[in-house]
Parts: sequence; C-alpha cells; structure tokens
Amino acid sequence: MCTSQQSSLGVSLVCYPTDNLQHSVQTLKGSNKHPVKPVAQLHPGYTCNMNSECEQSSTVQQSPLVHQRAHKEKKPYKCPECNKCFRKRGALVSHERTHMGEKPYKCSECNKCFKQRIYLVTHERIHTGVRPYKCPECSKCFKQGSHLICHKRTHMGERPYKCPECNKCFRERGALVGHERTHTGEKPYKCPECNKCFTERSGLANHKRTHTGERPYKCPECNKCFREKSSLVIHERTHTGERPYKCLECNKCFRRRGTQVRHERTHTGERPYKCPECNKCFRESSVLANHKRTHTGERPYKCPECSKDFKTTSNLRVHLLIHKEKKPYKCPE
Repeated sequence: MCTSQQSSLGVSLVCYPTDNLQHSVQTLKGSNKHPVKPVAQLHPGYTCNMNSECEQSSTVQQSPLVHQRAHKEKKPYKCPECNKCFRKRGALVSHERTHMGEKPYKCSECNKCFKQRIYLVTHERIHTGVRPYKCPECSKCFKQGSHLICHKRTHMGERPYKCPECNKCFRERGALVGHERTHTGEKPYKCPECNKCFTERSGLANHKRTHTGERPYKCPECNKCFREKSSLVIHERTHTGERPYKCLECNKCFRRRGTQVRHERTHTGERPYKCPECNKCFRESSVLANHKRTHTGERPYKCPECSKDFKTTSNLRVHLLIHKEKKPYKCPE
C-alpha cells in the first residue's frame, strides 16, 4: 500500500488494490470541502494539484513524494521590486535592503554599516586581525571560508567555472560573471564623478579612490599603503618571498597569477589578443592596447614638464629622465 500526502489539502490518498477501490472512494466521499479523485486516476502518472505553478494537464512520471519534493525546492519568496525569488524568507529580507538602502549592522570601530550581520562579522576581522580559516597545504590563513575554498584551488589547479563563449575557466563564480561582460560589453557600474563605467563593482570601488586619494590597505612591515587589497597582498610577498604560482612546464614560480599565465604562453605559443585592424596577435592585452595606437595615432601619456605625448608609459618614463638629467644605464666597458 502506498500513501502520498497532499499537505495543502490535509488529505491522505491511499492506494488500495483495485477490488477495494469503490470502498476507498466511498470512504473519502464524506468531505465536500476537499473533493477527492479516485486514486486509480493518479497512477502510473501523477497530476499535481498542490498549487497553480504546475500545469493542471501535466503528468509527471514519478512518484507523488518525489514530485512534492520538487515543490519544496522552489523559491516561494518573491521580491516585489525586481521579482527575484528566494528559498528562505530571511534571504528575501536581506535582499530587500539593497532596494531600501538599509544597513542596520554597524561596526563599533569605524562606523561602517552592513546589510547583513555576517558581513559585519567578517568586516570586524579587519580590526581584530582574526583569520580563522587555515589552508592545510601551506598554512595560510583567511578571514572568510569562501576565500579559503578559492585559495585551495591554487594548489589543486581546479577551475570549475567555464565561460560558454571562449571556454576560459575560473576558480570563482564572480570572476566568471565579470569575464562574461567582456563578451557582452556590459559595464553596469558607473563612477558618479567622471561617468567612467566598469564591468565589476570592485573595479568601480578601486577607481573611486583615484578621486579621493584614499589608500586604505597598509603593509604591516613597511607601512606602505595601497588603494587595492590585491595590490597589498602581492606587495606582502616581497617581504615573505612567497611565490605561490608555479609553471607546470618549467617549475618557475611567480608572485602574481597573471604573470604565471603570461609566462605559460611562452611554452604554448598562445597569442589570444588579436588586433581587429591588421589581425596581428599578442600574448598580452596591454601589448595589444599599445599596438592599436599605431593605427589610431592616440598618445594618451603626457609629460608634465613639456607636454610631449607618448603612446606607452614606458616611453614616457624614459623621456622623464631627460628632465631629471639622469642616465641610469652605464656601459660596463
């Protein structure tokens, strides 16, 4: 005997053998409030009557209990502003604060406010220095569990998030989302000062500091300050000597992941950056950007002393030595 609960109706439908079918139907006929169909109509297919989300005519080839489980996995809490749906009411409440601008959780040290308590807890570790998540491979510690998970992938070489356009893979979901905008051209984050747009919120946050001059990330060793957290992390490796990124071909190690990627192209011969004008290909995007200026004639780097313009920062840097009367390159002969 199999039983399926229809919780929204408060009625149990019991599947008896067919010879007892009439008896079971008569037993359940007593209630006018909740009409009940003969169970024989419900098997082998099962038409869901739980809510309006299921098409009344659809027949799901699975047991009623499995089908009801699918309903439980739906997202019943819907934001009235943007129609985004959530599984839990708490998640909807937190999301609605993005529309209202409400930030009820305040840091007692710097008065910075947050939409969720977990964000405040994580932020407070900046002040306390607590890093409770430790990598079992290299003993490096992190403030957030998600940061440790992403870090572990540097040891395993795992990149589970793949771009459907170019098949490039990423360790973090957020990195893939940002990358996909390079294909769509979407730049949803706009600077209120100069109207420059960015593909990622972090890029906008870092850019804003060029206007404010803020450098909130300070090296504990030499007190040098940086606008970006990633710049501080890379700088700290000059003190520790850490080079976590290793080339699989020649075992050469690097402080930056980007440097490792560019180095590996010397082994593979890959040149993924192509000039749309002459189809010449390059290993680095910065080299392509400099090359494009040979077509456009653009010279964006200007000397502050004599206003002479240059295509690249390296050319400007060499030029500045003229004004400083420096000649750093000495012939050994």
